[in-house]
Amino acid sequence: MFGLMMHRPLLISSLIEHADQYHGDTEVVSCSAQRAMTRSSWRNTHRRSKQLAQALMELGVGAGDRVATLGWNHCQHLEAYYAISGMGAICHTINPRLFPEQIAGIIQHAEDSVLFVDALFLPLVEALKPVLGSVAHIIVMDESAAPWLAFSRPLLQYEALLASQSGDFKWPQMDEETAAALCYTSGTTGQPKGVLYSHRSTVLHAWAVALPDTLGLSATDSVLPVVPLFHANAWGLPYAAALVGAKLVLPGPHLDGDSLTRLMDAEGVTVTAGVPTVWHSLMLYLQTHGLRLKHLQRLGVGGAACPPHITRYFETEQNVRVLPGWGMTETSPVAAINQPKAAQAELTGEDRLLHLNRSGRPLFGIEMRIVDEVGAPLPHDGQTFGHLQVKGPWVCSSYYRESESPLVDGWFPTGDVALIDPQGFMQITDRAKDMIKSGGEWISSMALEQAAGSHPDVLEAAVVAALHPQWGERPLLLVVLKPGAQVSAEILREHLATRVAKWWLPDDILFQDSLPHTATGKLQKTTLREAWQHHLTQALKTDP
Repeated sequence: MFGLMMHRPLLISSLIEHADQYHGDTEVVSCSAQRAMTRSSWRNTHRRSKQLAQALMELGVGAGDRVATLGWNHCQHLEAYYAISGMGAICHTINPRLFPEQIAGIIQHAEDSVLFVDALFLPLVEALKPVLGSVAHIIVMDESAAPWLAFSRPLLQYEALLASQSGDFKWPQMDEETAAALCYTSGTTGQPKGVLYSHRSTVLHAWAVALPDTLGLSATDSVLPVVPLFHANAWGLPYAAALVGAKLVLPGPHLDGDSLTRLMDAEGVTVTAGVPTVWHSLMLYLQTHGLRLKHLQRLGVGGAACPPHITRYFETEQNVRVLPGWGMTETSPVAAINQPKAAQAELTGEDRLLHLNRSGRPLFGIEMRIVDEVGAPLPHDGQTFGHLQVKGPWVCSSYYRESESPLVDGWFPTGDVALIDPQGFMQITDRAKDMIKSGGEWISSMALEQAAGSHPDVLEAAVVAALHPQWGERPLLLVVLKPGAQVSAEILREHLATRVAKWWLPDDILFQDSLPHTATGKLQKTTLREAWQHHLTQALKTDP
């Protein structure tokens, strides 16, 4: 027997319809590359999205076609999000920070038929012209950035396209399992792979992101996604903001401390989210100028572990709640967030800051477990670590155009090593490939990096496995100091000795001017391992 309830498919278009009908006057604000401010609303965003959908249909875009975007966070990009998916096509966001060869590869792999692009990225698109065979139309979104009419292919103007349409358009009804968006992984562990989200998975994920025990979004909030729209759909914030009717503030390409501070204060931003590198830059700016953020209440951190000194600063100096989270492109991406339960809500001071080192607890819908090398489940005792696996309605089951499923017994293997405590809080201890096996025992490179990063003069730290003739592998610490800082390797070693086991201490500490990063701001460990894996063996050969 089935329940006697109405059935309405969970569609992305229903989010923008709701935002228009019940929060139509709420602002959607965006900043262009030339710092021009556009003040729109959810009602206007809905109307313009329907105009764009009409224009795309006239260009021949149909259901299931891939439509790519190459742009920053601004209102036109947001409208494209809703127009493309709402009409039944697939919104394929491209990360412009990838190598040109990777961008060319994913455009070819996706067989994109249309490409939306900011004028800032036209030189990149021009260089890719020989491989854009499937792209029939190129549409320039943010036209203010640079002269672009000399481009070698005919270009369509975004605003001209919209002006030619009435907006009298009704979103089509479709199965909620219909593909809606396509994101490729950053290629940290190899070539980028396509993750194909459905309407259903996207709406459920937006609901979960907005919950009180996640980011706690409501119609009274002003939300600023610092995380780019091309980075795993800005962690669902463009959808979650529409779901609750929150004000949405889009910063364009301006993510420096000065720009973010001015924008947050001017637009009353209460919630934001981004990667640690951005928050580090903002912290330095606020410290240098002795400023306090006027309205910010909650700061989401993901993409990499948040260094303790960043958490401490925003919690204690800015009185902002820091919300570390964990996820990946394959989990849409938010799967866990470090919101307290009743027991943790009582924590204060150092105890609270220590707890915030945890990666978070699963959102409703997400299941997590850790397993050993042969796939046997391990206890959630807060001490045992193993390979993290997840499942849920917004977790990838297969990669786009790959026949072999990555699932193991119905679970997605994340490639992370983690522990889970009895309260359900998970802590990433490392990527499996970054663990260091020394004398048959495991050392967490991430734990060592966090310990090194807790030194007040350390800007960034990376730990990689270096080959060793006796122990197999030993940790090598690469450190970037803050400008003007002078710290010796011995002082850093003494600092680490108070925070990790003696046998974890790195065999060598090397100071670097900078460290390589991936397109999503993570440390490029593959490059570092290749460059430094023989460092210790070479040093031993040269020792007298």
